[in-house]
Amino acid sequence: MTEPSETESSEKTAVPLIETIGIGKKYGGVVALQDVSTVVNAGEVTCVLGDNGAGKSTLIKILAGVHQHDTGELKIEGEAIKLSSPREALDRGIATVYQDLAVVPLMSVWRNFVLGSEPVKKFGPLEFLDRGESKKITRKALVDMGIDIRDLEQPVGTLSGGQRQCVAIARAVHYGAKVLILDEPTAALGVKQAGVVLRYVVQARDRGLGVVLITHNPHHAYPVGDRFLLLKRGAMLGNYEKSDIDLSELTRQMAGGAELEALQHELERVVS
Repeated sequence: MTEPSETESSEKTAVPLIETIGIGKKYGGVVALQDVSTVVNAGEVTCVLGDNGAGKSTLIKILAGVHQHDTGELKIEGEAIKLSSPREALDRGIATVYQDLAVVPLMSVWRNFVLGSEPVKKFGPLEFLDRGESKKITRKALVDMGIDIRDLEQPVGTLSGGQRQCVAIARAVHYGAKVLILDEPTAALGVKQAGVVLRYVVQARDRGLGVVLITHNPHHAYPVGDRFLLLKRGAMLGNYEKSDIDLSELTRQMAGGAELEALQHELERVVS
C-alpha cells in the first residue's frame, strides 16, 4: 500500500477560503436566501448562477460583509464568523467587484487604481500624493496581469467596459485579495470583451486566488468554472463540481428544464 504524496495530502486537508453551510437570510417576512451550502477554494472558480431574484445578490452581500446571514454558518479559512462590514471582509482578503464598479469616471486610470491606498511623500509634517510611485504601481500591476493600457492618464470612464473590469481585477489582485468576488462582470459586454474578462478571471485563479463568479450565463461560466452553484428563488437548485455536470445539463437546469418539460407535456395534452 503506497502512502499519499505530500501534494495529495495537502489537497485533501486544505481548508476552503470560504465555506457556507446552510446559510439563509430574511428581510422581514421575505426569505431571500435559504439553506445554501458551497465552498470557495484557492486556485478555483466557484460560479454562482441564477436568474434575477434567484438570491445571487443576497449571497454576494453576505460574503462581502454588507449583510449578515440569519441562519447557517459562514466560515472563512475554517473560522466561523459573521462579517460586520465590507471593511472587515476586505481585511480578511475578500475583494468584491460589483457590476457598476467602484470607479470615478473622470479620474485617471492610475488615480482610480491607487484610490484609498495612495502612496505618499513626506515633507516634515506634510504628506503629498506620490504621483510617480502611483503610476509605477499601476503600470506594474497591469503588466503583471497582461493588461495593456498605454495611457494611464486617460479618464477611466473612457475605457471600454471590459477594460474597466480588467483594471478592477488587477487592482484586487495587487492589493492582496485571497478571494475575488465578481458580480456579473460580462453582463453588459460583447462576445470579444467578455472573452477578455474571462481570460483575466482564469489568470486570477491561476495566481492562487479563490474566485466567485456571479453570472446568469452558463456559456460564460462553464469554460472557466470549477464548481457551479445554481440558485432559484433563494434556494439551492444544485451544487456541482465540473466533473459532475456538462454544459448542456447546466444550461437545461438554468433554463428551468424540469418546468419546461412539464409545460411541454401539458401543452401536448391540451392540443392533442
